[in-house]
Amino acid sequence: MERDAVQSRAATPRECGSPLRCRVEAGEAPPPAAMSSEETIKILLGDKSYEVCKSKLIERSDYFRALYSSGMRESQPGQSVQLQGLSIPGLELVIEFINTSQVTLEQETLEDLVESASFLQVTPMLELLLTRIQLDNCVELCNLAEIYGTHGLRDACLEFMACNYHQMLQRPEFHLFPTDFRQQVREMRMKGDATLIALGDFIGSTLTGPHQEGPWSMMRFDDAVQRWLHMASNLPPSMVHVRGYGSAVMDNYLFVVGGFRMTSQEISAAHCYNPCKNEWSQIASMNQKRSNFKLLAVNGKLYAIGGQALSNVECYSPEHDWWSFVASLPSPLAEFSACECKGKIYVIGGYTSKDRNLNILQYCPTSDSWTVFEHCTLHVRKQQMLSVEDTIYLVGGCIHELDSSKKTCQSEDMLTVQSYNISTREWLYLKGNTSKSGLNLTCSLHNDGIYIMSRDVTLTTSQEHRVFLKYNLFDDSWEPFRRFPAAGQNMLLCSLYIPKSV
Repeated sequence: MERDAVQSRAATPRECGSPLRCRVEAGEAPPPAAMSSEETIKILLGDKSYEVCKSKLIERSDYFRALYSSGMRESQPGQSVQLQGLSIPGLELVIEFINTSQVTLEQETLEDLVESASFLQVTPMLELLLTRIQLDNCVELCNLAEIYGTHGLRDACLEFMACNYHQMLQRPEFHLFPTDFRQQVREMRMKGDATLIALGDFIGSTLTGPHQEGPWSMMRFDDAVQRWLHMASNLPPSMVHVRGYGSAVMDNYLFVVGGFRMTSQEISAAHCYNPCKNEWSQIASMNQKRSNFKLLAVNGKLYAIGGQALSNVECYSPEHDWWSFVASLPSPLAEFSACECKGKIYVIGGYTSKDRNLNILQYCPTSDSWTVFEHCTLHVRKQQMLSVEDTIYLVGGCIHELDSSKKTCQSEDMLTVQSYNISTREWLYLKGNTSKSGLNLTCSLHNDGIYIMSRDVTLTTSQEHRVFLKYNLFDDSWEPFRRFPAAGQNMLLCSLYIPKSV
């Protein structure tokens, strides 16, 4: 093995940053030798020298392990090892780790540390770094891992940034990465299994689980065994018994915002569930307290639309963690439906303060304006709305056909599905399920269908229970599942990507 002649990266060796077993060669007496039978090696860098235990060097550094098994002159007893091009702070951090299994991680010495640990191939130290990734160092560590070819560290930084994506959006240094890189980080959040999640004030659950303390508020559906399972994470206490909230999924985060408490007091608080970490956190509250409104995710932002006697609309930016008012609805609406489709918001049905709303309203985020997209010949209310490409699906609710030449629905409380194509402006009545209730339901797009949780009544006992079924989008058919294993109030169904570790 040749002696090291590492080329410096346009930087000269820096001054000794700590008193870690180093001495100046010129004229100073060496420190007393440690009382130990262990053989020590003198490492030279610039005008500094360090005495390090040989066995620890071999144990923790692939570089020194290869050196002392090479048979070359530098590996002979009494020979010192001359290093060039590494920084003194970096080498001292490596020696600190070799001696103590600990490392002092500071922002100003990150590059020194990664450079020296990578060159000297101190794998345990690089592995320790994987556990020290934080919001304030992950960008620099990722860049350094790219420079020095430490792929494990780079992958860990990517995983950390994906897990904390919205917090990363709030950091200016993250936006220095190319757009494609940031998109890659976002897409990494979608790893794992697409899973149905149910939230609610569950009572009378037929499931049991470890560490159960009171009603379970989160469950997940296991497609493989076709049953609901408890989740370890419950709603924050401040969210329990909140009604009339808005909910939306964006970037594989679940947002639950606003609503009213049992005392009828409206709230503006906003919470976020991160499945990558299996934890809830609170984000900035809305400017306006509101309930019975629609919360939609559009182009990386959230929109809180209307509410009880409200026409104003707020937009949440995860990059800035704040809400700002945007263009209001033309007038306040009650019992309306809304969804995102092709980057715009569509509002259908409900009531104005004077009459039925028969207009389909369209909101364009780019121009921040509302327009009347089309006038309807039917009136809908209390529907759930979802979209796939350019088709909007309206699930459940109440329908009143205004055109007497068409068949009028005789029963308001049945489970129906309609579709509306924003390109052709064509309405289609899809296969209904007249045996189930279309009111007070919750639904979510999941895989190839719309999964619906509705209510039903057992005729013999008059007891209400929850039913769980699927509408297949591609063959216009219904598929029943087992009855939901709990009664409850205020239920929400959504689809999230859940890591296998959760």
